[in-house]
This record gives sequence, structure tokens and C-alpha cells, in this order.
Amino acid sequence: METLNLDDLTDPVLTDTQRHILEYTESREVTFDLDAMLAEAVAQARADDLTDDDGFSDRLAAHIAAIESDTGLRQLSRSTLRARVVRKLRNRLSLTDLIRRYPEIEAIPIERPLIVVGMPRSGTTHLVNLIARDPRRRALPYWESEDPIPALGQGPDVFGVDPRYARVKAEHEALMASTPYVAAMHDRFPEAIEEEVELLDLDMAGYVLEWHARVPGWRDFYLGLDHTRHYAYLKKVLQALTFLRGPRTWVLKSPQHAEQLGPLMATFPDATVAFTHRDPVAVIQSAITMMAYSDRLRRTSIDPDWLVDYWSDRIHRLLSACVRDRELVPAERSVDIGFHHLNGNEMPVLGEYYQRAGIDVPPKVAKRFQAYIDGNRRGAKGRIPYDLKRHFGVEPQELRSRFAFYFDRFDVHPEI
Repeated sequence: METLNLDDLTDPVLTDTQRHILEYTESREVTFDLDAMLAEAVAQARADDLTDDDGFSDRLAAHIAAIESDTGLRQLSRSTLRARVVRKLRNRLSLTDLIRRYPEIEAIPIERPLIVVGMPRSGTTHLVNLIARDPRRRALPYWESEDPIPALGQGPDVFGVDPRYARVKAEHEALMASTPYVAAMHDRFPEAIEEEVELLDLDMAGYVLEWHARVPGWRDFYLGLDHTRHYAYLKKVLQALTFLRGPRTWVLKSPQHAEQLGPLMATFPDATVAFTHRDPVAVIQSAITMMAYSDRLRRTSIDPDWLVDYWSDRIHRLLSACVRDRELVPAERSVDIGFHHLNGNEMPVLGEYYQRAGIDVPPKVAKRFQAYIDGNRRGAKGRIPYDLKRHFGVEPQELRSRFAFYFDRFDVHPEI
């Protein structure tokens, strides 16, 4: 198993490919002209109803203002974020148009979903991909989460390839060429099952912008929203996706749900929830290492102290909300799964989860589960030498002392 070299994590030495990318992109200034962005989205969607009856324009303005407030972004990052906003607008327009043409979509039930909730870097992606091996489940592949609603006239090509898939595949290949270690940290290849936070951001109501830029203002704005209405919008997107690609029981996941358990359960009251739990220090170490590595192309500087301060606070906020609201999810329809159970020994906890959901596990499905476990051992794409002290100058115990309330509540094993 290859151990990848991160000696230059916080003082990066760029490859020739990375230098060429930056030389090209930095010479092209990116502007966030809202009228121009809306015009692009309208032209792509061939629809123009943005449905601003719930303050969407205010959330959109706050989203763009937050991006503009981050003065450390390279033009490459600004270009990526601008394209992301246009894509969200286009999908929102297409969704409104689709429901206008097929109003029966909003009557489609989203019944008894299986939902995975946990901190980022705590095994949620692994668990949701494992559950998605059950062919009875409807899951959200990354390409579809990025671009969920097809635009008018944008169906599959003569080879049956959806243009949305092709776009995401090309973006993934470019990412792997520019920052190849991402695959060992969190490989979002197009077919991998991802989280519905991208769907929430069609309503400009997700926390995901925090992963792309340094936007404490957006964090505060997002935390002040009434998320019950935004989770209702998420349900509407799921209804449309069910309409487009088939009525099976959904399996969902997002770390954001950990601090929005009230809206989550109000929207999906018959859900069965699997909570993943991990040493928060290991989560912070993993998250900021991934961020620092990506920032070599995204930002003009790395600033490891900022990463430690922001993300230790952010994880503390998320876990505080999760501990506060955990009882909103009935014990008989939930399980708590330690990260130490997600390293080759998943079948017992997966069986308990399915039992709580009242779902059988036929032998053929169990075989599919085991095949996924055997083929996706941790570190298979290279082992990252995470080192909080070496790379960020922080003693693990200094951070861990802030999270005693979490260790007291759940079965969590210190890792570092």
C-alpha cells in the first residue's frame, strides 16, 4: 500500500501541470455579474421562472457576497464557484419548469428513507455507498447530485450518455490530473454515491460553500435560516428525481443533517437514521489536511492556523447541535455506529440498521454488501500520512479536550 508524500502540505511545491494551470487561469479575471449569470442559466434551461416567493433572491445575493468577501481565492476557484452558481440556477429553473408541466410530481411519496448522518470524514460516504449496493435502494450518484434536473433538449446522446454525466466526468478527470491525491482522501468519481447537500443548494440553503471558500459570513447566514422550508424543497427535488428515474426507497446522507435534525425529521418523519461517530480530532485532522492540499490551487496561501481554528469550531458547532437534538430521532428507528466498525466489520451494524428499518437482507443482497466491503478497504488508493502536530503545530489532546461532551454521549474511540 503506497504512502503518499505530503511533506509540502502547508508550503506547497507545485508540479509543472499545476503551474501551467495557474498561469492560464490567473490571467483571466472572473466576475460575479448576477444579471449575466442569470442570463446564462435561463439560456441553458430554456425557462425563466426562478420562483422567488420565499426569499431566494436574498439567499442568492448572500451566497455571492460571501464568495466575493473571500479575497484569497485564485481565479481558478472563482471560476469554479461561478460555474457552480450558474449550474444551481439552471437546475432550479429546470425543476420549476418540470413541475409546471408535471404537477403530479409533488404528490409522489418519499417513504421510509434510510438516512446516514455524521460528521464529515466520519465514514458517511463509505456507509451510504455500501447501503446503495442494495438494488432495492434509490441513491444519488455524484454526477446526478451535481446536475440533478435535465434541461429541455438535453437528453442522452446517440450512445446513450447523459450530457450531465459527461460534464461531471470531464471535471473529475481534470481534478485528478491537477490534484491527484484527492482520490486517496475523498474520491468523488461520477458514479460514487454522494450527498444531497448539493440538492439543498438549489435553494441556496446548504453549508457546502464552507468547503469551497473561507466564508464565515455565509456560515452565520446559513445557521440563521429556517431550514424546515429548505428541507421541504429538498423533498421536492427528490420527488422530481423519483419521477425521472424510478420509485425505489431512497438512501440519503449528509453531514449537514447532524445540525438540522429537527427539519430533517419534520420532512422525513418515517426515516430510519444511522449516525456515524468518530474521534472529532481525527475528523478535524482529516478535513483540514484535505483542505490544505486542495488549497494549493484554490488559494493564494494555505494559512494552516486558520484551518485549525475554523474547522475545530465548525465541528464543535455541528456536534453540539447533534448531541442536543439526537433524541428527536426515535431510538427504535436509529442506530449509532462507531467509525471503528467501518473498517471491514460492517455486516453486524448494517444488519442491526436494517432490522431497525424493518427491512430484510436476502442472501443476494448480503453478498453484494460483502463484495463492496472487501473491495473498498480503507487506504486502497494510497495512505495519507495525516499528522496534526507536524503539519499544523497542534497537539491532538488540546483539541480533544473541547469535545468531552461528545465522548460522554457516544461510543467514540480516540484515534490519535
